[in-house]
Parts: sequence; C-alpha cells; structure tokens
Amino acid sequence: MVDLKLIIASNIIKLRTEAGMTQSELGEKLNYSDKSISKWERAESLPDANVLKQMSEIFGVSIDYLFSTHDGWEPKKDTDSKAKEDKEKIRFNLKAVEGIALCGILTFALFLFILFWIIMDSPIWMIFFAAIPVALLTHLVLNSVWNKGRRNRIIIALFVLSVLLFIYMALIKFNIWQIFLLMIPVVIILYLSSKIKEKDKEKKRK
Repeated sequence: MVDLKLIIASNIIKLRTEAGMTQSELGEKLNYSDKSISKWERAESLPDANVLKQMSEIFGVSIDYLFSTHDGWEPKKDTDSKAKEDKEKIRFNLKAVEGIALCGILTFALFLFILFWIIMDSPIWMIFFAAIPVALLTHLVLNSVWNKGRRNRIIIALFVLSVLLFIYMALIKFNIWQIFLLMIPVVIILYLSSKIKEKDKEKKRK
C-alpha cells in the first residue's frame, strides 16, 4: 500500500515546480510558512482538508488529483539534518580523542607518582602540579586545531595560572604569593586581544 503522505508530497512538488513557484511563494498563498511546505513535500506531515482545497484551486486541479498517484517519487533525505548529525559525531569523536589524551597525561603522572613513592619511600606531589600545565597545553593545541581556537583565551589564562601555581608550590618555603600578580597583565592582554578580534570580524562583515 502506497503511503498517502508520499502521494500528496509528490503531487505538491510536481504542481509547485510546474507552476514555477518557490516554497515561500506557495506558503504566502496558503498563509503558511515555507517550513510547513517543506514538511509536506518531505512527507513528514499532511496538510489539512482546507489547505488541500486551496491548493487544488491554486493549481487548477481537483482534490482527487492530489490523492492520486501520478509519477513515482521518494522524499529526499534532509541533507542539512544529516550534515548536523555527521558534525555531532565528529565532535563526539574529537572530544573522545581529547579525553583519552588528557587521561593519558594524568595516568602517566600517577604512574610517576607511584614509582617515585616506591623508590624514594616518599610521595612527590609536585608531579601532579607539573601535569596540570602539560594537560592544559595539550588541550590548548587540540582546541586550536579542532575547534578553531574557540575559548582559547580561557585555556591560556588557566595554563598561565597553572604554571605560576607550579612555581609557587616548588618554592613554597619562600611563600612568594606575589607571583600570582602576574595574572593581572595576562588577563588584560587576553581581554584586549579579544577586542581586536571582534573589530576584525566587524570589518569583514562590512
């Protein structure tokens, strides 16, 4: 049994294209959006009886014509939605790869921590403080390659902070907390760089 949605969809496309009308133009005549027309033509939904009557009058055919099979037709796949699905899959795969890379760094740091603990009979916590900037640097590189540098400013700020934290912990007996004041110019530089990029985007749009 042929699906009624496919029959009506096929006839709408045939009549609309033969009349040289776009989906938007047909939508205006029916007081519907072009999205509704697109759904009907993809056989995702059926127009109601009143709309079918209007279409029969617009195209000069009977309502029975709209319900009758003429030329075979199958709805085209929604390429936009398929492209979105593919992008989502790629993003998921990239995030998985990035997650594996970051977990690998932390696992290696844990391995070194256990190894030195066994050999030296004393835990060296600085290994984890060293692993943090390494992990953030890896994240920065992968984010620049895969996400076109989105949110890079935040990652850079965290990377600089992690380096300063490592230095502070390495020299903790001196209590050089003033080193964290270096974050002030870093944040200012990152903020100003974001403004430069925004202006460049505005110029390109113009």
